[in-house]
Amino acid sequence: MPKMKTKSGAKKRFRLTGTGKVIAGQAGKRHGMIKRTNKTIRNQRGTNILCESDGRIIRKSFLPNG
Repeated sequence: MPKMKTKSGAKKRFRLTGTGKVIAGQAGKRHGMIKRTNKTIRNQRGTNILCESDGRIIRKSFLPNG
């Protein structure tokens, strides 16, 4: 059986922490910032740790090699 390949789109969008959690960029920051409050824009900076159920899907299907 051949090796499982990591999805190339997933390796650009997700990272794994040392404990195996999945880190992704914040959603909702591409356009339309003028209608958002300053608090919303500020809170959407940086990255976000995905919930356990979503992280399990990403690790199993898209990042088999970590």
